[in-house]
Amino acid sequence: MEEQYAQHINDVLGEVPRPINWRNLPPEDLEHELLELNAWVDWLRHEYGLPAQIIPPMWHRHPELLWELSALRQHWLFSYDPQAKGNQALAWHHDFGLARERLHDWVTISGTRLDRDRPTRVTPWPGGEAEGWAEPDTTDRPVTERTEDFLAFVEEQIRARQQEQDATIQEIVNTDWSDRP
Repeated sequence: MEEQYAQHINDVLGEVPRPINWRNLPPEDLEHELLELNAWVDWLRHEYGLPAQIIPPMWHRHPELLWELSALRQHWLFSYDPQAKGNQALAWHHDFGLARERLHDWVTISGTRLDRDRPTRVTPWPGGEAEGWAEPDTTDRPVTERTEDFLAFVEEQIRARQQEQDATIQEIVNTDWSDRP
């Protein structure tokens, strides 16, 4: 009876929005969350008339923008949840103002624009980079087919995450468990 009640409450209220840790989402969740975030970002930029200096077309290619926009979306979901307190929408708009300033700063630092994009430059630390780390190619590229690029990005991310997951599983399978207590 208690389980049925808990399930009923969950069905009625839904899940509480939680922060998304992009580093460890399984491939299928990664795809879902990227598509949901993309739809929300598109709504946000239209709803608030945000220029490319705040949300550029290639935001998905810049982790700093992805994390910021993701946090903003989760905050919005929480603030507009039917169970949220009445002042949550006002709190979201306050935080949205601060987030717009950060987004502007991120866009300025990253170098992405309405008509061109390049990976965010990373300053290498002398003798402090991980083995195998390579400085990204920061060549400007024209922005032409944004939707096509986003879908290719999602596929790249899913493929990379699947390879990480497969490698972890293979490592576990190949572990010699006979030496373990």
